[in-house]
Amino acid sequence: MTARAFRGERGRIPAGEGDGRGACRRAFRVALALAFAAGLGACASTTPSALYGLNAPRSVQGAAARSSRQILVPQPSALQALDTVNIAVVDTGPIYTYFPRAAWSDTLPKVVQAKIIETLENTGRLRGVGRPGEGLLIDYQLQTDLRAFELRIDGQDRAYVEIAARLLNDRTGRAQASRVFSAQVPSRGVNVDQAVEAMNAAVDQVLSEMAAWVLRQV
Repeated sequence: MTARAFRGERGRIPAGEGDGRGACRRAFRVALALAFAAGLGACASTTPSALYGLNAPRSVQGAAARSSRQILVPQPSALQALDTVNIAVVDTGPIYTYFPRAAWSDTLPKVVQAKIIETLENTGRLRGVGRPGEGLLIDYQLQTDLRAFELRIDGQDRAYVEIAARLLNDRTGRAQASRVFSAQVPSRGVNVDQAVEAMNAAVDQVLSEMAAWVLRQV
């Protein structure tokens, strides 16, 4: 299926709301419901018609001076609702649904991992940044948890991204620092292009702040 809902062991498409923006959200939910119904008879491996990626910030404000440290970036952890290629839409509950026939270019944790690494590399302030298994002599690990990464339609249509980060000294095993980064950006609408545009703006803020924080710590 290309559209599905996630709420524990049971799924449902959220009900509609009142006037104005509510009408847009109602129409969006109807579209999701129709796609869901159509998908019931389809193969679960149906190929999406569009794959979406994320942009990494090209520059970071407030970054510290160049460091000789090397940073390992493991794949972020995430609950099942976000550990997927599906692009999430969240209504009051929270109730998770997903855009039909659209997906991230890989599972969301892998996409975010790649963009964290790219953001840190773009600063030009570290000796090395890499994934596990790439043979770096590591000074620190940047461990992250995806808490939210979605279009929210519970009142104001907006992208919301929240990532918890912990910087671990790889030589001592002790946590150097931890912090939660979040951002929300209004969406121009509720179609997938508008949602991903807003999510890109939100994750840009989060990764810029995270990179500046990492550089100040190391």
